[in-house]
Amino acid sequence: MAKNLVIVESPAKAKTISKFLGKNYEVKASVGHIRDLPKSKLGIDIENNFEPQYITIRGKGPIIKELKSEAKKAKKILLATDPDREGEAISWHLANILDLDENQKSRIEFHEITKSAIQNAIKNPRAINKSLVDAQQARRVLDRLVGYKISPLLWKKVRKGLSAGRVQSVATKLICDREEEIEKFIPKEYWSLDAILLKGKSKIKATFYGEFKDNKESKVELNTKEEVDKIISFIKDEEFIVKDIKKGKKNRNPNPPFTTSSLQQEASRRLGFSTKKTMMLAQQLYEGVDIKGQGTIGLISYIRTDSTRISEEALESVKEYIIGEFGEKYLGASNKNKNQKKKDIQDAHEAIRPTSVTRTPSVVKDSLKKDQFKLYKLIWERFLASQMSPASYETLTIKIYAGNFVFRVTGSKILFEGFLRVYNSSDDEKDILLPELEIGEKLPLKDLEPQQHFTQPPPRYTEASLVKALEELGIGRPSTYAPTISTILSRGYVILEKKVFKPTELGIVVTDLLKEYFKGIVSEEFTAEMEKQLDEIEEENANWKEVIEYFYKDFSKELEIAEREIGKIEIQDEETDVICEKCGKNMVIKMGRYGKFLACPGYPECKNTKPITQEIGVKCPECGGDIVERTSKRGRKFYGCSKYPECNFVSWDKPLKEQCPKCKGVLVEKNYRKRIEKKCINPQCDFVEA
Repeated sequence: MAKNLVIVESPAKAKTISKFLGKNYEVKASVGHIRDLPKSKLGIDIENNFEPQYITIRGKGPIIKELKSEAKKAKKILLATDPDREGEAISWHLANILDLDENQKSRIEFHEITKSAIQNAIKNPRAINKSLVDAQQARRVLDRLVGYKISPLLWKKVRKGLSAGRVQSVATKLICDREEEIEKFIPKEYWSLDAILLKGKSKIKATFYGEFKDNKESKVELNTKEEVDKIISFIKDEEFIVKDIKKGKKNRNPNPPFTTSSLQQEASRRLGFSTKKTMMLAQQLYEGVDIKGQGTIGLISYIRTDSTRISEEALESVKEYIIGEFGEKYLGASNKNKNQKKKDIQDAHEAIRPTSVTRTPSVVKDSLKKDQFKLYKLIWERFLASQMSPASYETLTIKIYAGNFVFRVTGSKILFEGFLRVYNSSDDEKDILLPELEIGEKLPLKDLEPQQHFTQPPPRYTEASLVKALEELGIGRPSTYAPTISTILSRGYVILEKKVFKPTELGIVVTDLLKEYFKGIVSEEFTAEMEKQLDEIEEENANWKEVIEYFYKDFSKELEIAEREIGKIEIQDEETDVICEKCGKNMVIKMGRYGKFLACPGYPECKNTKPITQEIGVKCPECGGDIVERTSKRGRKFYGCSKYPECNFVSWDKPLKEQCPKCKGVLVEKNYRKRIEKKCINPQCDFVEA
């Protein structure tokens, strides 16, 4: 008997779905795209209205052969690729290769991989959405034109192996611009002044605010030590009197459930995950995990989304769970789609949420790997908290006068924890309790604490803050953030050092060149406008080829000028006093994928390279040599003996100068997310100190 053929992209997804469908269904995977533009040439017929020239991707022949064979035998063919532009394009290419009519109802769509979602999708097939396909084609052609036209120019003028791209070039520019801001930043001095006051055995820290003058309070900025000393001289003999006490209440609302970018940001902040790792783990949770007693099931909804919308079914389920688990007072007032963004093209999706709120982290913990569990717990808690009631605080603001000078004290106490019972991050507000005070009460002065400060430059971007900036500027889409970051790192335009991005000299040179000759490519406004144009194509308000033509008109002129005017750019390598032991030349500093290293300038005749090592002031416990900081091939820091390979001492944790008080062995510093420990490296010794 002929079976129905269901085609998905991923083997893992195929495995999960096949368990939900009966014996009348055969589920196969295309393993991603089966057709694309050729790698060896531009693959776009510019003279023929920018027509893409798709070819079968190398290595996909056997997969296509199998799919065609299964399609011939199939009673019905259903295309079940991901519910986004990329997934729609894959279905379109599959329909083309399998000779399916793209207008027939062969496309099914679901946002979570559960039995009910799959069965509902099969009951409601639709035709391929050509406007979605066109939006994806427009992005692909735009990126190909930029990459394949500018990159050869960079190879010729700067260095082989470089690349440019619509989103990656803007991301690199943001990092370069921030570095320029930091270099130009001039710190400014300012001061604070705290008065330590006594109320019985309690101490109260009151902060200087300003002066009472002309029947009103005015804020006074303290910019110099002289200004602070002058105020101290006025108030040191004054009585500190409670002038005003204001009690109030404030609510703190929960955050909405995760979108792709907010998940990447929070996973970076709270779990230390890179965007790439977050998306890899999320994909696994979405496609399906074998849960003890339940079988293979998708644990979360679709992971590429800009929306915070929640389905009615999921809302009803979470409402029942909150009431049953915590009581009705913990249920949010509306229990509806809070914090919903304005309706946009991505709102066809839901927020990232668990497919079943009753599948708690404790239920699935034993079935998940450690990092899978951490991410699932984060998603589950955020979703649950988003539908809970606000946290309620009692606030207290006290004004204390010393003569005509005003000091302020603020305190707060949590009255009702609300959503914080579930989702409580390390930087949530803590109770600041104050003793009972009365207006007119005099508080003895124990001490005055002046403190000097300096304004700080803007911080360098982390992965989380870069994703946030790209999202706020409207650059890229949920699916592009992680690959963009991977690309600018692999090209050597930026490095990630102590979890912040720094531009390399190469990144600065390439960015400056693009800023001069291709202003649109690195313009945040222009790139964001192109994203809007892609949305217009998806909404059938624009023709994709007309959008490309409008872009290419100016771009082609810029290319001609750049080709004519840009001369050969030499990036000089920094010379060191380290002598190459093979040929005697002074080695130079080069930039690789994982940071700087030493290389012989005599390349290719001499190919000697060595890592740049940094002594940490600790002697090797095995041979007495110096321990140095090194970098592994994967970019991870470790510590080893400078006499390697004669001595093989190595440690992932930083060795310390002090000896273990128990066994006189080496102590190392172990960094956890919320604590640092000193630990003995000797496996027979159990010494640990926080």
